[in-house]
Order: sequence, then C-alpha cells, then structure tokens
Amino acid sequence: MHIFCYLCTRNYNIKVKNIMEIRQLRYFLRVAETLNFSQAARELFITQSTLSQQILHLEQELDEQLFVRNSHEVMLTEAGEILLPMARESVHMVDNCVLRLQELKQLLTGELNIGVTFSFSSIMAEAMTDFMRQHPKVKLSVCYSSMEDLIERLLRHELDLVLAFKPNEADTRIKSTLLFNNRLAAVVNDQHPLAAEKSMTLEELQRYPLVLPTKGLQARKAFDRLTAQSGLEYNLKAEINNVSLIFKFVHKTKYVTVLSESTVIDEQGLTAIPIIAEGNGMEGCIHTLKNGYQKAAAREFISMVNKSVATYFTSVFLPSMM
Repeated sequence: MHIFCYLCTRNYNIKVKNIMEIRQLRYFLRVAETLNFSQAARELFITQSTLSQQILHLEQELDEQLFVRNSHEVMLTEAGEILLPMARESVHMVDNCVLRLQELKQLLTGELNIGVTFSFSSIMAEAMTDFMRQHPKVKLSVCYSSMEDLIERLLRHELDLVLAFKPNEADTRIKSTLLFNNRLAAVVNDQHPLAAEKSMTLEELQRYPLVLPTKGLQARKAFDRLTAQSGLEYNLKAEINNVSLIFKFVHKTKYVTVLSESTVIDEQGLTAIPIIAEGNGMEGCIHTLKNGYQKAAAREFISMVNKSVATYFTSVFLPSMM
C-alpha cells in the first residue's frame, strides 16, 4: 500500500511529495518510539538489516535524514521530529480504513485497546466479562497505568479509549464523557477504630498515621489539591506508587490511606469513610479522541461500561452516599 507524504517546514520552506509504502512508515514509527534499531526489529519480527534498509529507502525518498545514528544512541533529526506526528496520523488513517470496511460487513472483530487506572478495576472487570462473552472474536488488550501515561498513549493512537478520572486541565483533542461522580475517602481495614464512622473531616484525618499514593497519582493529586490551602499538617509515614500494595499494607496495619471511594469497591476487609470537605469531588470518565474514528467494538464496550457503572453505583455505592 502506498501513500502520499507532504513534508513542510518553516525552516526549509519546501514541499516534498513522494509515494512511499505504509510499511515504511510503520517501521519509521517503531524506530522513532524505541530509538533502538535492534529492539524495533525484534518487535516488527524482521531482521535489523531489513529494517535499516527500509529506513534508508525512506530517507532517500524524502531526501532527508530522519535519524542520527552512532555507536551509543539513535536520535530523531529535525526532519524526523516533523515526520513523526504525520506518520502516526497516516498509519492511523489507513488502519481505520480497514476497520470501516470490516464493519461494513457487520463483523465485530479485531483488537480493542483500553487504558485503565486502578480506581476503575471493578467496573472494568464486569464490562470485560460481558464483552468477551458476547464478542469472542474481539481481542481485548488492557493497559493499567497512570492517567497521564494513558492519555499520552490515547493521543498517540495506541489506545482506543481510557477509563480514568477527569484531569484538572482539559485537552481540546480529547472527549471526556462522564460516567459517575466520586469523592476521596479515608480507607482503613475493618478492625480499625475509624471503620464504624460514616464520615470524617480533614482536621480529624490529622490524628492518624497515613500511607498515601505517590505524588502524581490521581488520588494523591486530588488530596494535595484539597489540602493545599488548609494549612493542616499530616503524619505521612509512607508513599507507595502501587494501589495493590497500599491495600495489602492497610489490611495488615492501623494505617490510613486516602483514595477515591470507587477504588475500594469489591475490596473485602476494607472500609471507605467519605471525607467531608469543600471541593471533594472526582469525575469518573471515558476518554476518547474527539475527532478520531471510533471502532464498533469501542462503541459496544462503552455501552457495557455504562451498564456496569449503573449496576455498581445503584446496588453497591449509592446507599453509602445517602
């Protein structure tokens, strides 16, 4: 398959028009993203010499060097940096053409790539179970990571959708559809003296030793934002960048952590005590590219997620908020 590529820069002030193979752009993208010819060749299932040859052909067609290579590292040149976003978009458009043709035949097949933060684990598990039962021909690829990392992957077309809380600053390229409203809570094991409480304040939280998510994680950002102007000081004993490890720690100790209430759904032996404070709100969302083509499989999965949210927040979550 061939495509036309237009390379325009303010420095060169030229337009290069060439016919190239989409395969060459896929090779270029893999090298640009790994900055390692050996690793890129392994991931593409080709030899390194074949990869180097195809990149050389692409550079010859464009009459521009795309990579600086030496014995220590591989770096993109200015021309390579300019080509990178256009190559991503071109490959994405070609892939979407194939998807659209498949969907004309009413085939729900292919691969669905989903990004998820830990707070959505229970909702995700139920939606996945229903989806895979009803659409066995679709392969699900699920990535757990931080919200920032997942949004970056979404923008690079590596993910079809992301389940995460709404970021503080909106990105005009992303559509964020509200799933549910949530809030921060103090989380303790069922034997903790706080477990019987219905709510607590930020001032009361000062009395207890805390183990918190590492700075940068969504719950920690929300907590830091909530307490930024309070002048309160907390007894922070540990910071952990893995929610599963935080859960294990809280299960075995009298420490308190602070997470969104939805994180604790289905977590046996833990209790979430809502924190009463102005501005304590978090919006759970499905994030998709605003102007991107949405796969039929993605639309179907989003529908199932909405059903899962309705089920969880009606039977499990809403009674505790009343």
